Amino acid sequence: MGTTHPSNSDLVDAALGHLERLYVFPEVADTTSAAIRELEQAGSFAGLDEAEFCARLTAELQSRTNDKHLRVRARIQPPAENAGRSQEEVVAALVAKFRDDNWGIAKVERLDGNIGLIDLRMIVDASLAGPAIAAAMELVSRTDALVFDLRACLGGSPNAVQSWISHLTADDETQLSSVQEREGASLRQYWTLADVAGPRYLDRDVFVLTSGATFSGAEQFGYDLQAIGRATIVGAATGGGAHPTRFIPISDTIEITVPFARAVNPVTGTNWEGVGVVPDIAVDPADALQAAIDEAGRRIGERAAAAG
Repeated sequence: MGTTHPSNSDLVDAALGHLERLYVFPEVADTTSAAIRELEQAGSFAGLDEAEFCARLTAELQSRTNDKHLRVRARIQPPAENAGRSQEEVVAALVAKFRDDNWGIAKVERLDGNIGLIDLRMIVDASLAGPAIAAAMELVSRTDALVFDLRACLGGSPNAVQSWISHLTADDETQLSSVQEREGASLRQYWTLADVAGPRYLDRDVFVLTSGATFSGAEQFGYDLQAIGRATIVGAATGGGAHPTRFIPISDTIEITVPFARAVNPVTGTNWEGVGVVPDIAVDPADALQAAIDEAGRRIGERAAAAG
């Protein structure tokens, strides 16, 4: 079957239908949709080629919602190696990739000064990464301070964020960011866990390194720890992505990404969407590890002096 080419008018209508149905803020969706339908009727999208159409509609959507996740673009095609595979085979291949990447844990190290370092590149679902999370926490359990390097971490699973943070808190009485779908829809709460597989890391300082590339679930990790006063954020403001999105085709070659939910932190009452996680110690990301080591060493020295 050949590729179909609906009119730009039909594409606008399809995109706005998904926006009205799914967008996390219904009132914003309705006002945005009404304004763009007026533009479409005035001919603003007529005669545009596919790339121009995607850019124009994305600009109109984002200018009215201030939501960088809301966009229209060429459809992302599955990797060539997935051609002909069943869904089960695709999932199995993804799990194998996570395993080969050590469940997102690039490095666990004990630095000079007895400071632990865990370098995370992906926060993989706890049902898969649980044993690796426990093993990493065991390796740093006897250090005097701990640094999580999330500067190159693009995100991950909320239940894995929950697992990591549970190792840094004493019990199951700390509420983390919830995921709220559009008004009147479901709310998924996350709390620290009563039981963790590895040791808990308590009564010692924790640092989280960030950059502009730190995104989504990695941002939640830092944001929630900062909100409960459990970690010091060192580096640069993060990417600012707190809205989970769905990717919906509106033609054979174009899709719209629609944020359908938002994170809500119980301490701040909001999230990091559009602003990122703001560091406690703002430095160039390239210098963040040394800055965290220096601050950790200072605090370790103060504790030793106070202990006499």
